Amino acid sequence: MAPACDGVDSRYAWLRLAASVALSTLGGVGLWSIVVVLPTVQAEFGTLRAGASLPYTLTTLGFAIGGVLMGRAADRFGVMVPVIFGTLALAAGYVGSAFAGSMGGFAVTYGVLVGLLGSCATFSPLVADTSLWFARRRGLAVSLCASGNYFAGALWPPVLSHLIETVGWRQTHIGIGVFCLVTMLPLSLVLRRRPPAQAAPALVLAGNRGTFGLPPNALQALLMFAGISCCVAMAMPQVHIVAYCVDLGYGAARGAEMLSVMLACGVVSRLASGWILDRIGSRATLLLGAALQAIALSLFLPFDGLSSLYAISAVFGLFQGGIVPSYAIIVRESFPAQEAGLRVGLVLSSTLVGMALGGWMSGAIFDATASYKMAVINGLAWNALTMAIAAWLLWRGRTGFRSPPARPIWQA
Repeated sequence: MAPACDGVDSRYAWLRLAASVALSTLGGVGLWSIVVVLPTVQAEFGTLRAGASLPYTLTTLGFAIGGVLMGRAADRFGVMVPVIFGTLALAAGYVGSAFAGSMGGFAVTYGVLVGLLGSCATFSPLVADTSLWFARRRGLAVSLCASGNYFAGALWPPVLSHLIETVGWRQTHIGIGVFCLVTMLPLSLVLRRRPPAQAAPALVLAGNRGTFGLPPNALQALLMFAGISCCVAMAMPQVHIVAYCVDLGYGAARGAEMLSVMLACGVVSRLASGWILDRIGSRATLLLGAALQAIALSLFLPFDGLSSLYAISAVFGLFQGGIVPSYAIIVRESFPAQEAGLRVGLVLSSTLVGMALGGWMSGAIFDATASYKMAVINGLAWNALTMAIAAWLLWRGRTGFRSPPARPIWQA
């Protein structure tokens, strides 16, 4: 049994959490630098907008797939190993992309080194690892760790924009690679200890029927579908708010400001959701978050004034922050600790798939209808699926369902 000073809820656990948030904030640059640099890279390589979007697409898909692979590696070797590997890949990706001679080479370098092997190691594996080090404040700790990518969204874009304007995008990318290397490697050493041995969660019973009366993999698939559904809804304003403002005649700058407001309020929401998670539970928080997101999204239907859109952007950010941390806690409560990295990685990666799908669907609906109203309605329909799943999980848990005693899942 681990000493009290090194175990669950210990001071070391909080130190570890601080290092994880810092790593997630630094490593999260991979999700934001590509957005900031695209116009400059497109102009230099002389490509069309579709071709310029390829690096973003490859990076996002790589991040989603890599999160699962790195989560599995964390289960086997401890989280420090994938974080160090991801740091090295991230540094190599930024330095390598600075020497790209074509948009294709730039896109592949970003997609493989920055997305698939780099930034992904600093999100879902760290969230899963954090869940193993806390019991009494698990919701708060997981929400803090999951806020790292939001902190990255608030920190990196203005810094990158300034550097690209002053020293150029190639020099900026070399600087990012070196900076990540010298800051993230020392932080990763804080994570060298393996989590203390833990008993299986009370809800984890096995045989062919596990938590909530579902086989383990069926529950995993259900949570992944919920993650996709909620983020199809989330993507509509986050991906299209800038374009929406341009269509309304407010300009791209106003839309960018609204996106910043949305992300800043998302940080507040994500931190507050940790407090809520520890008091009402993961399933109730998921249902609450999905319901509040539906309310905020529906406000885009009757209001399109400039002041209204600023207010709605703030409300949307404040209402949806608790959704993603809830998935991590549900997984932690429903599966063995030995599977946390893989299971959390699968669910959180599915939310990225939902963001990509939702962004594309909203654009396609706009192209077909010349309006975002049907895109909002489409998002509400997908969000309703998440609410239904969350309500079923909450009801099923409160009915006291238990499978007949059987071997633990990892022994089955």
